[in-house]
Amino acid sequence: MPFYQCPQCKKTWQYPIEKCPDCSQSLERLSAKKAKVIGISQVTIPTILHPRVPYFVLVLEDENGNKWVQKSVKEYKIGDEFKIEIEESKDAVAIWRAKYDILEAIEKVTELIGRLAIDQKTKILILPTLISPKHPYFAENTSPEFLAEIIKYLLEKGAKIENIKVCGQSFDEIPIEASAQKSQLLKVCQDYKIIPLDLAKTNFIKKDGFEISEEVFNSDLIINLPILKLDSRLGVRGAAENSLKFLKKESYFSLEYLSSREEIVEKLQEVLPSYLTIADGQTIQKADGFTAFLGLTLASFNPLNLDRVFAEITMLGGLPEWLKKIKIEDIPILGRKVEELQFEVGKGQ
Repeated sequence: MPFYQCPQCKKTWQYPIEKCPDCSQSLERLSAKKAKVIGISQVTIPTILHPRVPYFVLVLEDENGNKWVQKSVKEYKIGDEFKIEIEESKDAVAIWRAKYDILEAIEKVTELIGRLAIDQKTKILILPTLISPKHPYFAENTSPEFLAEIIKYLLEKGAKIENIKVCGQSFDEIPIEASAQKSQLLKVCQDYKIIPLDLAKTNFIKKDGFEISEEVFNSDLIINLPILKLDSRLGVRGAAENSLKFLKKESYFSLEYLSSREEIVEKLQEVLPSYLTIADGQTIQKADGFTAFLGLTLASFNPLNLDRVFAEITMLGGLPEWLKKIKIEDIPILGRKVEELQFEVGKGQ
C-alpha cells in the first residue's frame, strides 16, 4: 500500500492528493515491501457488498509505520508477516484493488504476474477498448485515467515514448477518430505526444484462417487494455473480446457467418502471439447499462481466464457456455482472493 508524504512537514496521506494543504509542497510517494499484522477482527454477518462470511479485517503496518486495514479470507495471527504470492504462469490471473491510486494497482498486478522485460528498445502496442463516442463516465471505453497510468508505468519501467503505439479500429460506421475524441483517449495520447494508430490502415497478414494486423507481429510487448463489462447475452464482455480488434474488419465479418463471436475469440487466442491483458475494472458497466464502482485491476496472459475470474467476482448467474468450460478452481489467482471481492453487481450499487 503506497502512502504520500509531504517532504517538508512530513505529514502522510493514504490517498494521492496533489500537494500538501499546509505547505503546498508536492507529495512524495512512499512504497513499502513488507507489512505485518497488528490487529484482527472476524466478521460473521454478511452484507450486500460482503456476502461471503466469515472473513477477517486485518490492521496492517509497514516498515515505515504506516497503518491500514485490509479484508482477508485467510486467518492470520498478530505479528505475522502479510505476504502476497508471485507466480509466473500464463494461466494465472492477478487481482488488486485500489480506490485512489490506479498506478499502484497496475504495478502490483504486473509484479505478481511477472515476465515483463522492458527497456528503451522495447516496441509496445497498446489496445484499449474503443467502441463508441461516449464520455468516460459511461464506462463504454477504457477510461482515459487507466490509459494514462499504463503509459506512465511503462515509461517508469524504461520504455521510450517513441516506441509506444496506442491502437484501435472501428468495426461500424462510426469513425475511430470520433470515438477517440469523445472518450478522451485521444487527449491522453496527445498529452504524451503519441500518434494513435488506426489498425484498419495497417497491413494485414493471413495466418491460420485469420487476417491479423502486421503491427501485432512487429511488437515486442502487446498490452490488451480492455474495460470489463457485464452483458445480458454474453455474460462478460471485455478481455478476450477486445482482441478481435487485431483482425481485419472485413475478415472478421466473414468469419461471423460461419462461427459465433465466442468461437472466433477462442480460436484467435491460439493464433495471436503471447500478449498481456491488463483490465480496467475500476468502474464497470452492468448488464442494464448503468455503472458500478469495483476499484479493481486484473492482469493475465490468458484473457479467457481473466473473463472467467471477473464473472466469479461479480457473482454472474447463469454462465454462458464459453465461460462454463473454464473451471475457476483450475485458475491460479494471485493478489486479492475472489472471495474477498465478491458481491452481486446490480444489487450492491
